[in-house]
Amino acid sequence: MRQRTIGSVTVSQIGLGGMPMSIEGRPERSQSIATIHAALDAGVTLIDTADAYHRDANEVGHNESLIAEALRSYGSDTSHVLVATKAGHLRPGDGSWTQNGDPAYLKQAAKASAQRLGVDAIGLHQFHRPDPTVPYADSIGAMVELLDEGVIQMAGISNANPEQIRLANELLGGRLVSVQNQFSPAFTSSYPELELCAQMGIAFLPWSPLGGIGGAAKVGERFTAFQQVADAHGVSPQRVTLAWHLALAPVVIPIPGASKPASITDSAQASDLELTADEVALLSKVLEA
Repeated sequence: MRQRTIGSVTVSQIGLGGMPMSIEGRPERSQSIATIHAALDAGVTLIDTADAYHRDANEVGHNESLIAEALRSYGSDTSHVLVATKAGHLRPGDGSWTQNGDPAYLKQAAKASAQRLGVDAIGLHQFHRPDPTVPYADSIGAMVELLDEGVIQMAGISNANPEQIRLANELLGGRLVSVQNQFSPAFTSSYPELELCAQMGIAFLPWSPLGGIGGAAKVGERFTAFQQVADAHGVSPQRVTLAWHLALAPVVIPIPGASKPASITDSAQASDLELTADEVALLSKVLEA
């Protein structure tokens, strides 16, 4: 699979989002392990997770532990795989999401994530979501300390606006390596952040690039241009969607969620799908909506 970079680390152009394997409606653990193994077989070397990717209140870090188990049981070397996790978003267990950007909490959460992942230092750790009750600079200050202390190797942010991206990079002394925002044909309002990341040379990791759980299957139905291009290439509209992401800027690395081996196997092949300039222009009309 073709590659891109996050900071100084080379990763696959397509990553794997682990959330569907741990929240409501999740598959059997054996199927999730098989899905992660299928991703590795397809050349995926970036796996996205978070301590909040769980269903019940008493299983914080479910997805992190799942990924660690899958990597251990793969049977081949996985030292080149970058696992990106996050902290600052919480799930009380009732289906809702809350925030905690307290610096002390973020540092504690990162160390707990490292233990679950079985690593001395987290490859990429991202502040999951701004907490309106905590100054953003204070939350990023925790990321600075985690970097300086060697708890994490690289720092990123998620669900951030342009002002927060610039501030985080400044506070981190130019060491911000990634921004993970929602972006898809159905959700294009993060395009300014994508453009800013391209200007700054920071990896942009679209979450829910196919429209999220329940939306991925309807990409071709909702956006006929994507189905049209898919038919022309004889591939799925999902694969076209991910190839379109890659065509937008060299810093874009989409991380589609998956809970079945077939899904991530198809998604991974987007790395090899070449779209013409006319096709990219046609698909990019969703940015004008």
